[in-house]
This record gives sequence, C-alpha cells and structure tokens, in this order.
Amino acid sequence: MQRLFVPLLLVLAVLLPLLAQASGMEYYIGVVTRILIFAMVAASLNFILGYGGMVSFGHAVFFGLGAYVTAIASFHGITSAWLIWLLAALVTALVGLVIGVIALRTRAVYFIMITMALAQLFYYFFVGFRYYGGDDGLQVTARPLLGFGLDMSGDNAFYWVVLAWLVASFVLLQQLLASRFGLALNAIRQNERRAQAIGYPALRYKLAAFVIAAVIAGLAGSLIGMSNLFASPKLLHWSQSGILLVMVALGGVGYFYGGLLGAAAFLLLEEVLSTHFEYWQIYVGLILLLVVMVAPRGVSSLATIGKTLKQGEQHGA
Repeated sequence: MQRLFVPLLLVLAVLLPLLAQASGMEYYIGVVTRILIFAMVAASLNFILGYGGMVSFGHAVFFGLGAYVTAIASFHGITSAWLIWLLAALVTALVGLVIGVIALRTRAVYFIMITMALAQLFYYFFVGFRYYGGDDGLQVTARPLLGFGLDMSGDNAFYWVVLAWLVASFVLLQQLLASRFGLALNAIRQNERRAQAIGYPALRYKLAAFVIAAVIAGLAGSLIGMSNLFASPKLLHWSQSGILLVMVALGGVGYFYGGLLGAAAFLLLEEVLSTHFEYWQIYVGLILLLVVMVAPRGVSSLATIGKTLKQGEQHGA
C-alpha cells in the first residue's frame, strides 16, 4: 500500500481538474495550482537545507527572478514558453552561482545574513527600476505558447503543465539524492571537515546543490508569473524567503516530501483562515506553535512518531 500511495496520489492529481469541473468547484483548480508551484520552490529549499545544511534566507530571490524573467520576456514580445523557461533557468543559475560563491565561504548565521543581504539587493533593484514597473510590478500580457498544438491559456491545461514541472523536479531531486552526489552532500552536512578529509570537495558540492535549487526555484517563479500574469518585487523580499522556510519547517526539514506537505498545509490554512478572520496570521502562528510542540520535525515526522509508538506497544505487549 505504501508503494501504491504515491502513484495513486499522482493519478488523483491528474484527474483533479476534471473532478473539480464535474462538482462545480473550478475555483480550487487555481488554489491547487498555487500549492503545486510553492511546493516546487519549497522542495528546492528543502534540498539545500535538509540535505545540504544551508539555511538560506534569500531563496525567494530566485523565485522572484523567475517571475520577472517571464514578465520581462512578455514585455518584449517573447511568446514561447520553452524559451522563457530556458531564460529563467539560465538567469537563476547565473545568479545562484554568484550568490553561492560569495555566501558559501561563510558559515552559520553569517551565511544566513549574506544570502538575505544579497537577495535584498535584487529586491531594491526591481523596486527602483521604473522601466519595468518599479514598486508597482510588471504585468504579463498573456500566458506564453507551448507549441506542438498545445494551449495552456486555460486553467486546466496550465494546471497540468505545473503538475508536470513539479513531478519532473521531484524525480530530478530523488535521482540526485540517491546518487553519489546526494550521498556526498549528506556526508558534508553531517560533518564537513571529515568529508573534506576523505577527499570530497565540499565547496563544489554545496555550490552545485545551491545552483540546482536556484534553477528549480526560478522555474517555479516563472510558473507563478504565468499563473498570476504579474511579477512583483514582493516575491524577492526576505519575508517571502521566511515564508518558504516556514513551509519547509512545517512539512519537515530533510524529509523528501516535506516541501510539498508544508506548502500544502500553509497555503490551505491561509486560504481557509483568511476567509473567516481579518488577522488570520495570528491563527496560523498558533497552529504552527502547536505543530512544533507535537511534531518538532514537521508534519512528515508524524508518520515516524506513529510507527515508533506502535512498535513500543508491540514490544510492551
């Protein structure tokens, strides 16, 4: 049953737009689309945080840059989705490389502060760049074209495109973590000096992971730009990076599906509570405190806790 759970969940996700239309709940297609996009960027952050030990407080810069690449490409008349995604990947890879080279030479709180400071530079750059909207942001005229006779202007088609990107990202991350690269990255996280002593170039491995996470976040940002038809400097702000960290912590740092679960839990709480309470953030904070008290390692750890309790009862019997 455990092996069948993920394929069944994927089938359900594929059929979701059809089920939503049949039940007259088309609004939730957009809600789930947003969850999938944020799950993608949260998974990329979990990759460097949970498996690489890099607490980045500027991860939203790649998310925002991806959205701006989409908006700027639309502004200049580029209509090919594949070209926009390629540009988003290249731009975020380059920026991730530059930030990584600078930030990864520091550790602990200094790494956190440098990633936040460098991300804020990009935030203030777009706030002051009036040609591309400045503080007001930049609109996307229309969703780009996929080609091959495919059209993603409708919500259903765009949802499936986002789902495909999410699945591709998770497959890539799973393959990386199961490879020698992933094992080396995990060894560096546990004890960097020991890993260097046995011959692993720690800085290169961490930089490669940082750039990979930046590209995935950039592609997710491109998708949020296409979804909202808008790019805002707020997407690059340090507070957005804080929200992404909360999502990962809520889902479970170092758990493979922690980013997905955290993004889903946080955004669903926001969706439900914001419709009933004006200051919904207070209630989200209280729920987060409760989760931390019950499951300090996030929602994903609840299954492990339940399994441990069950084994304890069996041994006690």
